[in-house]
Amino acid sequence: TRPTMAGDGIRFRRSADGFVIPLSNAYFRCWNTIMSDSQRFPVAAHALAYMAHKGAFGPAQAAPSAVLASSVPTNPVVVRRVTAMLARAGLIATRPGASGGSWLLRRPEEIRLDEVLRAVNGCAHLGSPPAGAQGCPVSEHIPRQVAKALTAADQAAAEALSRITIADLLAENPPSLAAYAPHASCPVAA
Repeated sequence: TRPTMAGDGIRFRRSADGFVIPLSNAYFRCWNTIMSDSQRFPVAAHALAYMAHKGAFGPAQAAPSAVLASSVPTNPVVVRRVTAMLARAGLIATRPGASGGSWLLRRPEEIRLDEVLRAVNGCAHLGSPPAGAQGCPVSEHIPRQVAKALTAADQAAAEALSRITIADLLAENPPSLAAYAPHASCPVAA
């Protein structure tokens, strides 16, 4: 098939079965800048919810990273990075290889979103304060205070998320989320 150009100049071709395939690594370099640390939590929550929805509770029902990636949608490499973090946290198990995939180690009702947030390094996307310049009274004081503010943000997020489970994400209108509207940055909020 004939290659086509995306709006940013990246060339693609369509496979015989209809999938769009990038023709260069520029797509992935561009894509990696879009998938920042701030996307780890939504990808992790989505992957866990997908596994729960599909009944992936053991190796026989393992969800392959390519399948999880198509559901998000994102690159399978990102899914593998996130699932590795979830596995280190003891939320899922993974099996590498062609017949590999991921499955839940606990029921979705037992996996709280604060655990998911911790598994993917909390509010790390807020950044970390730079060391500051020696001799500057502001630079010597502010990094410590910003670090405390980041701790407060992590604790507040964990407190709110501790009341929400993966099962809640799959429910139509769970009590834990009934009082909230979608976040303004989310496509569904528009």
